[in-house]
Amino acid sequence: MNLSCIFQKLQRLQALFLAAILVICLSLTIGSPAALSANNTPEIDRKLKEQVLQIIHDNPEAILESVRDYQLEQQNQLRLARESFLDGVKNNPKTAIAESPVVGSPTQEILLLEFSDFQCQFCAQAHKTISQFMAKHQDQVTLVYKHLPLVAIHPQSLPAAQAAWAAQQQGKFWEYHNALFDAQQDLNEELYIAIAKNLNLDLDRFNSDRNSSAARAAIQKDMELALKLGIEGTPFFILEGETFSGVLELAEMENILAKVSS
Repeated sequence: MNLSCIFQKLQRLQALFLAAILVICLSLTIGSPAALSANNTPEIDRKLKEQVLQIIHDNPEAILESVRDYQLEQQNQLRLARESFLDGVKNNPKTAIAESPVVGSPTQEILLLEFSDFQCQFCAQAHKTISQFMAKHQDQVTLVYKHLPLVAIHPQSLPAAQAAWAAQQQGKFWEYHNALFDAQQDLNEELYIAIAKNLNLDLDRFNSDRNSSAARAAIQKDMELALKLGIEGTPFFILEGETFSGVLELAEMENILAKVSS
């Protein structure tokens, strides 16, 4: 987890607990005679602010304990969600795959799930390793692609994902996927059309599909799964219960495969 994510979570926690304190103080204040008079609104605001600040000042340990309890609860929920999903990957791979594009072994006995973003430079680097890995183990491993466009920092990640989804509807996801990573520095509308033409896609259908609610829903489903599993960055991988992220060397991936295959 990067510092930005940690900072954002702390901000959300701070807002949550301060809001709770405000609600408590407000409920106490509303019951007072002063609250019944609109003319006393400035006085209510001043007193409410003083009460909130006093509670924070007098109870720092309680607030910190509440934050810790909340964090522990969130971590426990994340752990349970991951365990449930990873069990599902092993016991019912079709559920984990759903409608996602796959390549490699048709037996689907060993799944490699990849959460990726077409505009992420680390995903592009990982793509090279994954290509080498699948070339060696395509008879043993099934690669499953999950969309995780980081739209807050990558403005072209969602349009690229939608274009790739549209190519999938015509059986050309992986060819389109490879072309996007090969031309990652030039992601734009012109490129999406050019790749579609090079792959001889039906352009009318391609444009209709990539701008459809179905495309957005499919990508959103992958993003919601990532959120449920606590995945906040790309690339992120799940190989038969083993999770790892970032750019790995081929040898590292083969070591993980050997571990899960034993």
